[in-house]
Parts: sequence; C-alpha cells; structure tokens
Amino acid sequence: MTNPTSAGLTRRGVLGIFAATMVVAKPTLSNAFGILSGSGDIRRIRMYSGRTGESIDTIYWIEGDYIPEAMKEINYFMRDWRTGTTKNMDGRTIDIMAASHRLLDVNEPYMLLSGYRSPQTNAMLRSHSSGVARNSLHIKGQAADLRLKSRSVNQMANAAAACASGGVGRYPRSNFVHMDCGSVRHWGG
Repeated sequence: MTNPTSAGLTRRGVLGIFAATMVVAKPTLSNAFGILSGSGDIRRIRMYSGRTGESIDTIYWIEGDYIPEAMKEINYFMRDWRTGTTKNMDGRTIDIMAASHRLLDVNEPYMLLSGYRSPQTNAMLRSHSSGVARNSLHIKGQAADLRLKSRSVNQMANAAAACASGGVGRYPRSNFVHMDCGSVRHWGG
C-alpha cells in the first residue's frame, strides 16, 4: 500500500479527485442538511453573474472544513459589483444555497443577482424600492438573491424552505428567490 504523502497527494489533489468523480445522489426534502453533513462529505456551489460575466464552480467544504481558498473565491464572486467591495460571506448561506440546489436536482448553475451589498448600495436600492430592508442581511454577507432558468420561483423557494435553516423570500414578478441564514421565516407570493 502506498503512503498518500509519499505519493505526492495534497489536499488540493484530493479535492480534484473528488470533483472529477463526484456522484450526487438525489436527496429527499426531509434530509436537505443531512446530505451536507457527515464524514466524507463535500459541498459544491456553482453560480454565474449576468452583471459581471463571471462564473464560479467550486468545492468549498470537505470533511467538516470550509476550504479557505474556495471561500475567498466565493467572497470575491459574491462582492457588491457596484462598488467592488467584498465581505466574508457566511458559510451557512452558502450551505443553504448548495443544499437547495441539490434538492432541485439540476445541473444548471445559479444566476446570482445579489450577494453582498455595501451599505451605500443597499441605501441606493432602498431609495428605489420598498422591498429592500434597511438592515438587510445582504449587508452582513448572509444573503443571496438567486435565479434558475429551469426551475420556478416556487420550486426554488420550496427547496430552500425544506432546509428549515434561514429566510426564504419569493419574488415571482422579478423571478428570483432570496435565501439567507437568518431566522427561519418565509415571505412573498
């Protein structure tokens, strides 16, 4: 038997192997977070931004640990695109997004409409819309507004609500779902 260290395997190399061979089982709604916990588990997030033209597809958690390099990439990707400022995104929000994505059983990446918002951006958006909270969790790096072409707002919101781990807002007129790691609550039609 070969010693992994002497064979030159690094944590990054192991992640590459997992990414190349990952098989995702279709979960049921009752075990959304069960699929994201346990030894040997990996967590992956896939998104693109129509505003910046960027995309991200990364494994951000493995065997009980967030991967700092991956989280740094996620923080940059989810930055306030208006100001260029970043914030450390709360891993719990990313977990809710990943669990919801698995429940939806899609290959399509999320379209990120809004992740982190600077206080200035939030104030500007608030001045144009009554739907923007003064103390939005976007300002704290704890929320995301997401869309999928292949799933309805109701399907996405139902998957996020099944996680029973944060706030879920339905915005059918604007065709997106808000997910956050705050208290469990639901709103919108």
